[in-house]
Amino acid sequence: MTVVGTASVGTDDRTFEETVERDRTGAIQLFKRYPVAFVRGSGSRLWDSAGKEYLDFLMGIGVCGLGHCHPRVVAAVQMQVETLMHVTNLFYIPSQATLVEMLHERSGGYLTYLSNSGSEANECALKLAKKYGQMHGGRWQIITALNSFHGRTIGTISATGQEKVRKGFGPLLPGFTHVPYNDLHAIRQAITPETAAVMLEVVHAESSNIIAAPGYLEGVRRLCDEQGVLLIFDEVQTGIARSGSLFAWQLYGVRPDIFTLAKALGNGVPVSACLGLPEVASAFQPGDHGGTYGGNPVACAAAIAVLETIDDEKVLDSVRASGKFFLDRLHAMTERHPLIKEVRGVGLILALELNRPVAKDVVADALAHGFVINATTETTIRLRPALNVQPEEIDRGLEMLEEAIVRTEDGKRRMKDEG
Repeated sequence: MTVVGTASVGTDDRTFEETVERDRTGAIQLFKRYPVAFVRGSGSRLWDSAGKEYLDFLMGIGVCGLGHCHPRVVAAVQMQVETLMHVTNLFYIPSQATLVEMLHERSGGYLTYLSNSGSEANECALKLAKKYGQMHGGRWQIITALNSFHGRTIGTISATGQEKVRKGFGPLLPGFTHVPYNDLHAIRQAITPETAAVMLEVVHAESSNIIAAPGYLEGVRRLCDEQGVLLIFDEVQTGIARSGSLFAWQLYGVRPDIFTLAKALGNGVPVSACLGLPEVASAFQPGDHGGTYGGNPVACAAAIAVLETIDDEKVLDSVRASGKFFLDRLHAMTERHPLIKEVRGVGLILALELNRPVAKDVVADALAHGFVINATTETTIRLRPALNVQPEEIDRGLEMLEEAIVRTEDGKRRMKDEG
C-alpha cells in the first residue's frame, strides 16, 4: 500500500493542555469533560496522553463490547478500508448484504435498516411505527416511559421521558405520552384508538438502570396484541450480548415488532440498526427513509467481525458467568458500605444506587486512581465492562470501585466533622 503525505495516524504529540485549548477554541462546548485525554486502548485497558494506565469499566458507554481495538475487528476494518471505504446505497454493497443476513438469521427473521447512531435507529423505528399505524387505522401516537432515553434528535427527545433532555427545545413533536416504567396499568390507560406503538427500553440503561419487573414486558406484549398496537424495544445499550443474550428481548422471551441496535454493534465504528418483522417493515417503501452513510462498507465489516467473534469466542457464556459473579460481589459490597442502597443488573448491564447524591464524587475519585466508570444520575453509578472481561480484571475493578467508595465516604465524613 502506498502512503501519501506525512499526517500522523492515531497519534498526537501535543500536550494535554494544548489539546484542551484546541477543544475550547474550536468545539461547541456541549460536554463536561473529565481532565483526561485517552490516546490508546487495548482490551479493558486505556492509556492517557501522559502514559498513565487505566482499567476501563465504561467502554465508551458500552460501545467497545469486545474491548478496545479487538484484533479481529481491527483486521476487518483495515482490510475493508484498503479495499473500498464508501459507495452509495443506490448500489448493492456486499458487506451490507452479509450483515443484514446475519441479523436476519440471529433475530429469527427480522428485516434490517442500517444507519450510524442509536438516535438514527430510533428515528427509523418511530417513522416505521407511524407509517404502519397510518396504514392501519390512522394511528400515529407513541407511548414511552418516564425516565427513558431514546436519543438527541428532535424526534427522539420527544420520545425521551426525561425533562432535563427535553428542556429548552420546545415545542417538541406532538403525539408522545410518557408513563411510569414497570406500570402495566398506566400503559393500558394511555392507549387510545390513535396509539401506533409502545416504545420501551428493556433496561433503563441511560438513567437509573431500572430492570423490567417480572411479567411486565410479557404483559405489555399481550396488551399491544389486544389493542392492535406495535411494540418497539430500544436495545441501543442492551443489545449485542450485554444482557447474556444477543438481544435482551430473547432473555425475556418477548418478541417485539420493531427493535433497535447501536453502540456495541460496531465495537467503536459507528453503525446502528432498526429491525422490524417483515409484515411491519413492509410498510416502508422506496424513498420513505434513507441516509448517506447507513450500511457503509467499513461499518458493516466491523459489525460482521463483532457478530462472528461473539459466536466463535462464546461471548454469551462469558457474559452470563461474569454477570453472576459481578452481581454476587456487588451485593456483598452493599453489606460493607451503608453508602450503597441497591445493586441493579442483568448480564453485564450493572449499576449501583447510592443513598446520597455523591455518585459523581465516586466516579471522579475512581478516575484519579486509574479506574473508568460514570454516573448517570446524582445517585447512580454505571458499570459497563467489556463483554469478554477477564476474571482478574473483574477482581481488580471491584477492588478499585470499593476503594473509591471508601475514600468518598471518608472524605464526606471529614467534611461533615469539620463543618
